[in-house]
Amino acid sequence: MSGIKRFIQDNYHHFNAASLKDASEAYVRFINKGGKVLVAMAGAMSTAELGITLAEIIRKGKVHAICCTGANLEEDIFNLVAHKYYRRVPNYRNLSDKEELSILKSGYNRVTDTCIPEEKAMRFIERKIIILWQRAEREGKRYFPYEYIYQLIQEGQIKGRYQIDPEKSWVIAACKKGLPIFTPGWEDSTLGNVFAAQIIKKSICNVTTVKTGVEQMTSLIDWYLKNSKDKPIGFFQIGGGIAGDFSICTVPLINLDLKKKCRLWGYFCQISDSITSFGSYSGAVPNEKITWGKLGIDTPRFVIESDATIVAPLMFAYILNK
Repeated sequence: MSGIKRFIQDNYHHFNAASLKDASEAYVRFINKGGKVLVAMAGAMSTAELGITLAEIIRKGKVHAICCTGANLEEDIFNLVAHKYYRRVPNYRNLSDKEELSILKSGYNRVTDTCIPEEKAMRFIERKIIILWQRAEREGKRYFPYEYIYQLIQEGQIKGRYQIDPEKSWVIAACKKGLPIFTPGWEDSTLGNVFAAQIIKKSICNVTTVKTGVEQMTSLIDWYLKNSKDKPIGFFQIGGGIAGDFSICTVPLINLDLKKKCRLWGYFCQISDSITSFGSYSGAVPNEKITWGKLGIDTPRFVIESDATIVAPLMFAYILNK
């Protein structure tokens, strides 16, 4: 048994710690029985460098699809090409408004304690990806947001700019595995904003050059039906919001709206600090999802009320037996 796994088994017996251990064990059992897992990822987990452990778990075949915010998709790539220019601000809680403005004027955008360099990250990728959007439009082709990112990787257009070990990029790992990455609400990401600007400026004329949210849902339905024929699919949710809400609706959409029969999600785990009593669906306990036709009464289900930047890497290390 590995060091981290042994440490968790020896020490994590109660409360959220016990939930972490139980959820990890159930994940391992689920995968070992042939189940597949979709990971739903909210927040700024890519800027928190979750790729260090998520990339490994993808390479080991323990993740089979991703649903994430557009920010998580692009920020893994921003970190890949501009990591050396990132700045950390440990005292971010004490910054004055003038200090925040100074960060902006110096060409950075802050995500909690980490400042992303506008020119080295966002604008560098912007220039590269606009060319791909324009090429697709000329050729009469259309792709999902992640497929354009995969083109950047597969065509070697950013390889000369890697500033971290590419083994620590979860998007590169997903690209090599050919995993689908669904990004509902992509328009609110940096690159989504860039695309909207190109439409307004008429640098790109066809707004559907990047496939739409409804197309992402229909593609996810196709993926779910194909992959759940013989074995169940599990749902591992990091945070709340659209990444989780969009993807977990797959099952009731198939059963209730399409009037087809499909398996319910076969495993559920959510890492969240959202408060149920505030009416937040992201904080809804799993048994509520039974009433929506998403989970069954026999579905192994777990909630770990803690910081995902701490919990997710520990769980992935446990699942990998590290």
